[in-house]
Amino acid sequence: MKFTNDSVPGVSGYFPYNDPEIGTPLEKTESMPLLFTPITIRNVTFKNRIFAAPMCQYSSDNGHATDWHLVHIGSMASRGVGAICMEATSVVPEGRISPEDAGLWTDSQMEPLKRIVNFAHAQGTRIGVQLAHAGRKASTYAPWVRERAGVRNTTVSIEENGWPNEVVGPSPIPWSEDLIEPKELNKDQLTEIEEAFIASIKRCQEIGFDFIEIHGAHGYLLSSFVSPLSNIRSDEFGGQLLENRLRWPLQLIKRCRDAWSKPLFVRISATDWAEGPEQENGVWKQFGIEQSKVYASEMYKLGIDLVHVSSGGNWSNQKIIVVPYAESIKQANPQQLVGVVGVITDPKLAEAYLQEGKADIIFLARALMRNPHWPLEAAEQLGIRVKAANQYERAFDRL
Repeated sequence: MKFTNDSVPGVSGYFPYNDPEIGTPLEKTESMPLLFTPITIRNVTFKNRIFAAPMCQYSSDNGHATDWHLVHIGSMASRGVGAICMEATSVVPEGRISPEDAGLWTDSQMEPLKRIVNFAHAQGTRIGVQLAHAGRKASTYAPWVRERAGVRNTTVSIEENGWPNEVVGPSPIPWSEDLIEPKELNKDQLTEIEEAFIASIKRCQEIGFDFIEIHGAHGYLLSSFVSPLSNIRSDEFGGQLLENRLRWPLQLIKRCRDAWSKPLFVRISATDWAEGPEQENGVWKQFGIEQSKVYASEMYKLGIDLVHVSSGGNWSNQKIIVVPYAESIKQANPQQLVGVVGVITDPKLAEAYLQEGKADIIFLARALMRNPHWPLEAAEQLGIRVKAANQYERAFDRL
């Protein structure tokens, strides 16, 4: 009998083949945790329900991924997550949050991403990307630059590689008193942004991503369009009418759905976290859960496969309170898929959310930064044994 260290088929380069895949149960049990149960979304099967949420790294070279991204993504791909969504990746240069943000506006940015996708696939891990436009929160400092300089979240100047004269939004309302006033987008410019998203999606197809997430949260462009705090336009794309404020984001989302045949997610902020009620005397005061439920329902009608629910980021003086917004979206759309992020880092709580039908996918961000082995340790806490990478098995023999 011949014993060989076989390579993963269908990928570029040599990688030892893991059978079963990393992060999958070594044996079936009657009480298999949902967290480690596969899920098929549209035409893609994910090996478990633990997804790495997009995490900005502020480490790209003119929008190009670097070896930092390979190591960052690779550390999670080889530790058992079911999928990884790469960080906010701008469809145009002026749509970046910081000068060092990721981009996919030119063909030269595809090659380093292909290398990362190839590595993730070699570990049996699905990988996608979050396509984004920062809107009125563009051209700002990387967090550690701001903190070391001792400045507030101000707009980066041209001399600091910023683009203060190209910051745009739905209305000329700055995110805070420290950021520049954005220029109001006209209809031609909105169409140009739509075309940029479609061009980036075509590049995603060539790169080989398994899914795409559209960034509609945290006060960036789509998020700022849906809120009455940041959108006071007088045309069909803004103002008090919720239908108007949702019109352009839904128009963009539909075009993205039509251009992409694989799973398509949208991340939303379910509330602005501003002071006061969502609505008062028939007037919308801020974006909140009642409008979010309508927004999510409209997206599902367009064929969006999953709504990834977050909150906040559109108002600089937000007051955050932990509220189960994902559960509310799920209750309003029980037959649709919902992802939850931000408040769940304990494996037993994550499993309870799935078992109780409050969400379908658990997204983790900082928890995975702190501990990339979270999936393997979660399995132990939930009483099952899952596959560790061949190279790491001896460190997890207790599993």
